Amino acid sequence: MTKKSAFLFLALLTVLSPVFSQEMVNEKLKKNLNTCLSHIYEETLLRPGKVTVDSIAMNKRKKTIELYTNLSLSYLPMRENTVSLIYDSIRFYLPQEQKKYRIKVFSDRQEIGELVPNLYRENIPRDKDRIIAHRVKKPLITKLSAPVTTFDKGLTNNHIALWPSHGYYYEQKLGRWEWQRARIFQTVEDLYTQSYVVPFLVPMLENAGANVLLPRERDYNKHEIIMDNNGSSPASLYTETNGKEHWLPADSAGFANSKTRYLDGENPFKMGTARKVKTVSRGNESFAIWTPDIPEKGTYGVYISYQTVKKSTEDALYSVYHAGGRTDFLINQQMGGGTWIFLGYFPFDKGSDHKITLSNRSKHAGRIVTADAVKIGGGMGNIARLPHPEGYEKENVKSSESITVKETARPNIPFTPEVSGYPRYAEGSRYWLQWAGMPDSIYNRSESKNDYTDDYQSRGYWVNYLAGGSSALPKAKGLHIPIDLAFAFHSDAGTFWGDTIVGTLGIYMTHYNNEKFENGRSRWASRDLTELVMEEIVSDIRREFEPDWTRRHMWNRSYSEARVPNVPTMLLELLSHQNFADMRYGLDPTFRFTVSRAIYKGMLKFIASQYNRPYVVQPLPVKDFSAIFSGETEVELKWQPRTDPAEPSAMPAKYIVYTRIDDGGFDNGRMVTQNTCKIGIEKDKIYSFNVTAVNDGGESFPSEILSVCRKSDEKGVTLIVNGFTRISAPFSFTTSDSIAGFAGRIDNGVPYLSEHQFIGHMHEYRRAIPWMDDDAAGFGDSDANYETTEIAGNTFDYPFLHGQSFAAAGQSFVSCASSAVENESVHLSDYKMVDWILGKQREWSVARGAMSPQFKTFSKTQQKQITDYCQNGGNIIVSGAFAGTDLWDNPYADKADRSWAQNTLKYRWRNNYGGVTGSIKAVASPFPSIKGNYAYYNELNSESYVVENPDAIEPADENAFTVFRYSENNLSAGIVYKGEKYSTCILGFPIESVKQQDKRDELVKNILTAMER
Repeated sequence: MTKKSAFLFLALLTVLSPVFSQEMVNEKLKKNLNTCLSHIYEETLLRPGKVTVDSIAMNKRKKTIELYTNLSLSYLPMRENTVSLIYDSIRFYLPQEQKKYRIKVFSDRQEIGELVPNLYRENIPRDKDRIIAHRVKKPLITKLSAPVTTFDKGLTNNHIALWPSHGYYYEQKLGRWEWQRARIFQTVEDLYTQSYVVPFLVPMLENAGANVLLPRERDYNKHEIIMDNNGSSPASLYTETNGKEHWLPADSAGFANSKTRYLDGENPFKMGTARKVKTVSRGNESFAIWTPDIPEKGTYGVYISYQTVKKSTEDALYSVYHAGGRTDFLINQQMGGGTWIFLGYFPFDKGSDHKITLSNRSKHAGRIVTADAVKIGGGMGNIARLPHPEGYEKENVKSSESITVKETARPNIPFTPEVSGYPRYAEGSRYWLQWAGMPDSIYNRSESKNDYTDDYQSRGYWVNYLAGGSSALPKAKGLHIPIDLAFAFHSDAGTFWGDTIVGTLGIYMTHYNNEKFENGRSRWASRDLTELVMEEIVSDIRREFEPDWTRRHMWNRSYSEARVPNVPTMLLELLSHQNFADMRYGLDPTFRFTVSRAIYKGMLKFIASQYNRPYVVQPLPVKDFSAIFSGETEVELKWQPRTDPAEPSAMPAKYIVYTRIDDGGFDNGRMVTQNTCKIGIEKDKIYSFNVTAVNDGGESFPSEILSVCRKSDEKGVTLIVNGFTRISAPFSFTTSDSIAGFAGRIDNGVPYLSEHQFIGHMHEYRRAIPWMDDDAAGFGDSDANYETTEIAGNTFDYPFLHGQSFAAAGQSFVSCASSAVENESVHLSDYKMVDWILGKQREWSVARGAMSPQFKTFSKTQQKQITDYCQNGGNIIVSGAFAGTDLWDNPYADKADRSWAQNTLKYRWRNNYGGVTGSIKAVASPFPSIKGNYAYYNELNSESYVVENPDAIEPADENAFTVFRYSENNLSAGIVYKGEKYSTCILGFPIESVKQQDKRDELVKNILTAMER
């Protein structure tokens, strides 16, 4: 409550007087309370709506006064001090004879004190009815190979069901597959919400120890390898070995991939068989072994399946043998049988050198382990659809109840069953749930007459099926997984055209089944969850991105996804994907990280209040990372913790260091207690490292990746500095009230690692063009030529790519973050050669620029450090698409930036549209070693971030010369300066964007030869 609000409450009833009649008092009270509550409403930037007092009931005999407001008051966050201030103010200005009356204010049938979440109650008694804490001996999945396997103040032993909204679906009326939402602002909601859930939110929850279940495919890999006792993908195998106990046929049906496409009602988990074996606590083990034939090197999701039977073990040991080593899991087979259970993402090499195994070793002998199929990769959709022969049902898009109209399919059209032709991750829940073995009563609510309604209705019923038989839903049939909460992520919070933020809306449902879940607990727990998540989201966005971010309502409404689940559930409408002002933030990966972290924090705090336990927020990624030789065959790693100003608990207690050798996968990590460690290395191998921070609440996201290599025939040691830290939305603009939008032609932005929600460039910039239907979305309408293409972004792994080329040239190398140079934990002067990676680094503001810009190429401190380094005989290579633009054509740059570039690095900017064809050629210069032609990634693709507009730069000294030109226009693409004291090479294109490793090797070797002194 702000001072302004407090003042308004204290002024609430100043006009009241005991000489007035009670009717007059009531009317004055209503009028002034309306005014004051509306001020509170406006302060939270909610719109639209107005708080009104509908009635006042006074009982002189019982000495009570009850005030009943409209629903708008319940839309507000409520705290104890807010409640107290309202009541104290009312009491203070009541007539003297009524001051001792008991006062109650109601909204949405609840006394406002009951709207305070349990977490924030100190004086108001906690509502025990809304506390739902499950007794979990063993969670569904326990990770064994990680240095830390439990987080006592995190989410260990908790199970969360969540989903990104919508998905590609079959529209019976049109007889075609289509998105459920319009293509607008370069994305579609069906994919857009995944860009929070899959890369950010789910890993954060899992890093806190939670088991997270999704009703949509979470692996973007289009390949899918199935291994099963009933048949496997080509060249892949299922085998068994028998020890003390022998494998036998299981008693119930199991999975079989017997069809290339599945029709209505066909359940692959009922088409085959499964295997079983008794557990042993000693003696020879029995193994089930799944050996995949991996079609190409890459990262794949791994799913397992099994049967839950009488006497199922709770500690089935699965091992995944991948390119980084072996990772073990314990699976509680007493829950989750008969569907796909996701273990994680793993790096695999091409071929059949990997495997997944299941042992019958257990703490308890004589129990049952079952084995069924293993699935690697996401794959393509294989559910075939066609219009129902009896017609279809249509329904208003977000109707809370099924209000349907039956219509007849068009006659004389010979429809045949049709698969989507899209990757499975793009499809809606309805189709994944069929592939995952759910009963058709879960995903086929309309009896195949309306896939749209089936899709959104299936998610709530899926939650209940997961929880069926557990303490969450003890009397129902299901998978016995004790779900703690469910969460639906949407981005359709409404539309306000223009440059006004629509903002965040939360939805829950209590007015159903006597306001009780099936286990007898209060559905008002869902409001607690909604308020905690909303509070975190809005607070963090306002602090980090947009002070005027709108906090909209918390609605208690009968949406299927909020009403059906029998666990505490929130439906989030984060923003409006239809509104340009919202999407200028929404397309930014840093925004999506912050929002996802806020949701994770809200869930953490909600579950902590449910279990009455303390919580600790997992740390942020570490910073100032460096990997420097400390001996001939030893490297020293150093880093600094990153503080979280909003969460004092989010401080690291320990760290995990992960190691990769050459182009293999990362290992399971080693724990260290300090922010430094030394690791032995072998010569001529490239070692790569990243670091995570750990505390009692969980593990952070990883740092950037740094690499080192000590060559046996070392010609020198190069320091590779990673100055490419930028991740950002595409360039956006507003020129007037008539046009605005995103312009990838100028800058497509930089995804975090990679992204899959981009569907194509925006082509309709006129604000006045209205939405007509989803195929003609009006302002923001976008192309569809990339909507199943992975778009590569910043992998934070470029010291490895550069290092490969330096090692090929005979150079040993070490690497560090540019911030480690700035804070002087690494000294440039220790090296004769520095390679400074800029990538697409450029100073950049998010959306309207409410916060300070980020991602400057060279800070003032770094400029001075580089000048001192060069003046003392150092040599430097700088490559980046905006090496010139950032210091010249940038509103945040100044004359001193340009002077430094010309006087120290010896180059000047010519323009920021150097080339568009992606071709570079070496030209005649005093440096004969520099020769050849090169191609760089100039279009959006899945291999490397795109360089749309590399800089044209020119020499700025008589000893500096152009050595590369863009092939189509002969603009200067790179210069070499060789002076008396030092040499520089500045490239207007990033080295790592050059196609083919051998060409990068050639490029670096030739540059090093030219710069030799």
